[in-house]
Amino acid sequence: MSWVSFNVFRTLAFADTLQLKPEDVFKYRAEISAADWVLFPEYWQLNAIVYGLGARVFPSEASYRLGHNKIEMTRAFELVCPLNTPHTRILANTPENADALWAEMDYPFVAKLPKASQGNGVWLIENRQDWCSYLQRTNVLYVQELLPIDRDIRIVIIGDQVLSAYWRLQGASGFYNNVSKGGLVERGRVPQAAIDLALHLARTLQINHAGFDIAMVGSHPYVIEFNRLFGNQGIEGGGNALNRAIIDYLQRESTPTGPNFPGRPGVPRRQLQSVA
Repeated sequence: MSWVSFNVFRTLAFADTLQLKPEDVFKYRAEISAADWVLFPEYWQLNAIVYGLGARVFPSEASYRLGHNKIEMTRAFELVCPLNTPHTRILANTPENADALWAEMDYPFVAKLPKASQGNGVWLIENRQDWCSYLQRTNVLYVQELLPIDRDIRIVIIGDQVLSAYWRLQGASGFYNNVSKGGLVERGRVPQAAIDLALHLARTLQINHAGFDIAMVGSHPYVIEFNRLFGNQGIEGGGNALNRAIIDYLQRESTPTGPNFPGRPGVPRRQLQSVA
């Protein structure tokens, strides 16, 4: 087992793992290229590591690409599970589009920034003043119907298996279910429909490390979003359980395939060469 990690806080307990700072990517390029897995690189490293060094990354490239931007994420959801995606409109922030969306949406509705997490960059739009304030914050308008819920479900998936599923209840401030925003964890029976939806999305979109947020409206599940990096506050066993699940998955998937990896007959692994 030969792994390289760029996030010591998430992999400190991993054996045989070279722990690097993100800026070390250029200094240790040979070790990165030779590693069986490169763990938790920064988003800005992804292209260089995957395409430049032929490395295999965890979380998956799809987890990075789709998890980095709510616009790309939502468009994927709309293709894969349109009936399980809240009504969403995404337009350039122009006066014409802003007026059109204000006239179109039933309010209150939800407005988001394309790149945000932990409940940040999400607002409840209840009146024109809220809308005008949102318009000053973004170049892209991302608005979504407000589902009639006071809780949602966090489903943590590692590989293609569910590690944890629990309810998140709105905190005292209302609207937000995020634990980081005061939401409360409640462990209880989670509807199978929510679990099935999260697994379907993870397997179809090749997402192997994510916390999916699923809302239930009656018996019908809706996917809100997923977070590639997520907290472990609600996971039974916390960080230890998460680490064990990741290590088990990486070990099970430790025989990579493809032109840059051993295991494909007749194709040697890429060797780094110095360029004069």
